[in-house]
Amino acid sequence: MTMAYRRLTRDGVEPLWMQLMRALRSQIESGEVGPDQPLPSEAELSDIFGVSRTVVREALRELVQQRMIYKVKGRGAFVAPRKTELNFVGSVSGSAHDLREAGRRVATHTISQSLGEADQREAELLQIPHGEQVVRMRRLRRVDGQPWLLVDTALPARLVPGLERAVLENQSLYDVLRRRYGLEAAAADRWIEAVFPEPDDAALLEVATSTPLLGIESVAWLPDGTRFEAYYALHRSDQTRFFVGIR
Repeated sequence: MTMAYRRLTRDGVEPLWMQLMRALRSQIESGEVGPDQPLPSEAELSDIFGVSRTVVREALRELVQQRMIYKVKGRGAFVAPRKTELNFVGSVSGSAHDLREAGRRVATHTISQSLGEADQREAELLQIPHGEQVVRMRRLRRVDGQPWLLVDTALPARLVPGLERAVLENQSLYDVLRRRYGLEAAAADRWIEAVFPEPDDAALLEVATSTPLLGIESVAWLPDGTRFEAYYALHRSDQTRFFVGIR
């Protein structure tokens, strides 16, 4: 990365470290340096901007706090990839819809799809008797070619007859439910936690088992209050952040 020289104002109200932070941030936001590309070293930044190493460190520390850069021990500072911001946690439209609206390429692979008896947690979330028939599916979503989320879904079989045999590859489940069964979510509850993946889940998401993920459990219901969908999804937290607006 070649930094354009920018003179800092030494007699201004704003501290030098803040001026330097803003200068670096401007370079990053302009796209002059891309994600995962290195910044100049502390010594180089000191020379470029004519400031002390202490000023440089303070500016870099602030950019780390803002998640604009990250540091690798022994290698220096790098521009952080920009995470896609989704309103998914506060939306019932589904992440695929939000991603396509943002112009991303979305592909969904069905790993498994079958009929079975509701376990205790599924029965609790869906408010159905333990052992009632449910359609279960496990799906892996990729965005722009990269694994994005792994989701396990259960729906009461009486509401979705034949869904266990439906072709869902690269299909929006919510679109299928709406078109084929007339089911559309009116509201949903979601619980979010930080988790580490099991080895099989980590392999599907192409991350290490030590990688923290966002685990999201959800239950959705119809306008009449009938619960029709429960799922647990693992999201790669290195690629996503969720937006929740409170009004």
